[in-house]
Amino acid sequence: MTTLRMTTVSTVVVETTAVSNTPAIGIRELGRALSDDEATLERMGYAQELRRDLTLSQSFGVSYLVISVLAGIPYLFSYGLIVGGPAVMVWGWFFVSIFTMFVGLAMAEICSAYPTSGGPYFWAAMLSNPQNAPFVSWVTGWFNLIGQIARTAASFACVIFIIVVVAINTDWLPSAGQTLGIFAAVLFAQGLINSCGVRTLNLLMSYLSMPWVALGIGCVIIAVLSKTPVHQPASFVFRTFIDYTSVAIDTPGWSQRASPAYVAVIGLIMALSALTGFDASAYMTEETHSAAWTAPIAIVQSIGASALLGWILILALLFSMQDYDTTAFSINSVAQIFFDTVGLNGATALMVVVIGAAFWSGTFAIASNSRMMYAFCRDRAIPGCQFSRKIHPGTRTPLYSVWLVCLMSFIIALPILGSYSAFSGVLSIAPIGLYISFGVPIALRVIYADRFVRGPFHLGRYSYPIAIVALLWTAFITIVFCLPELNPVNAQTFNYAPVAVAVVLAFSLASWPFLSRTWLTGSLRDHGAPPAPNRKRRSSYLPFS
Repeated sequence: MTTLRMTTVSTVVVETTAVSNTPAIGIRELGRALSDDEATLERMGYAQELRRDLTLSQSFGVSYLVISVLAGIPYLFSYGLIVGGPAVMVWGWFFVSIFTMFVGLAMAEICSAYPTSGGPYFWAAMLSNPQNAPFVSWVTGWFNLIGQIARTAASFACVIFIIVVVAINTDWLPSAGQTLGIFAAVLFAQGLINSCGVRTLNLLMSYLSMPWVALGIGCVIIAVLSKTPVHQPASFVFRTFIDYTSVAIDTPGWSQRASPAYVAVIGLIMALSALTGFDASAYMTEETHSAAWTAPIAIVQSIGASALLGWILILALLFSMQDYDTTAFSINSVAQIFFDTVGLNGATALMVVVIGAAFWSGTFAIASNSRMMYAFCRDRAIPGCQFSRKIHPGTRTPLYSVWLVCLMSFIIALPILGSYSAFSGVLSIAPIGLYISFGVPIALRVIYADRFVRGPFHLGRYSYPIAIVALLWTAFITIVFCLPELNPVNAQTFNYAPVAVAVVLAFSLASWPFLSRTWLTGSLRDHGAPPAPNRKRRSSYLPFS
């Protein structure tokens, strides 16, 4: 055994073997010893700056609230009714949930090995060939960041629900500018909450947001099933296939132009989009106790809970639906189901529950996004945004990153002033950008299996096959998100996801030659781990120093 010394808050002794770059945790207190979490973070090149306050239940709560099936399903329900109908919605959700769990398990194992706020881009750096690590990490990081910002902008669903509530009670419909103003107000409120620090988020999660969502799902399911005038038969819910993908009466849908299988495939987009957000726990690891174990468990738990409750919610809504065409083409399909089952006042009350779920989803999306933004700026990825890596001394929160995320989410929403279709095209980068960033480290985990040193959460002999399945699924759904959804394809119905992907890829490739000199320089190329501007001084004999 070789004993090495380093200086952190006080002098600490770390024992490591000569045959491994991964020190065995053996810390003896000479002043104030680092916790296991802090020591793990130190070995990866970063000092502890954020406040560690999250437990397992709270880490789970972050991902569960960001997924928020109570907000995602009402937002996407109309799409499901038009593209495939009940059968595709029910069985598609079941099918997608299974393979999403494979992705979550593969990500959870990598997260356990490298629990930092950087998430996929840091994982990619650690798993890649050292010579290519900076470039691979750079591209992965930009896909992840843009995908997360677009996901935060997707809290525009909260605005849609507010407009629906106002519309069903009055004759007022906001203009594009007024809609953007409402969105700005929602982002501002969410930014203020995040500015108060992780302790405030914990209190809100424990006493308001989690009870709101948990009780809200129960209230919605019980209300629509108990008050519906007529229940749909099981054959309708489990076997009915609908193709309304034609935008004109005299134009065939995709089931005629291509095949019903094509409609079923693109119908998976509802479930795929609603079940994103499980990665949020990974970006909060630097604020989580026992992060190498807690965050992976939270990722897996959030997928399982959301998949089950989402499936029950879809079934309840389909069994309670009255007139199909009226519901599918109303201002909001779920609001129409509420109106048909519990009346105007009941529908208003239930939509307020949905609005709350959407608001909390956006709030915690900003929390996780800001941590990734903080890590990205900490490694000098965004020129001119070094201020975003600064931590507020009182709350120990990346305050500037919080507001930078809010600002960028608002900027992404500006296309709504010209065309809602253009804005929808921008939002389409969210799931595809995220899954591309998930797929890169999973692929590297498979290609460079010998470089992977597993953490406390691992899959044992099932690790490799699960990673293969997750990788194949990620490649499949990346293609699905790029397929045209409505027929015929024109400027209004074109799927702009491939364009958004091309823009992000072109930007990352074009900017690389100019910014690579300041991005993850030095030890990453030599040892496989990035340096950090804020890391504390240590012995030059330590790995990654």
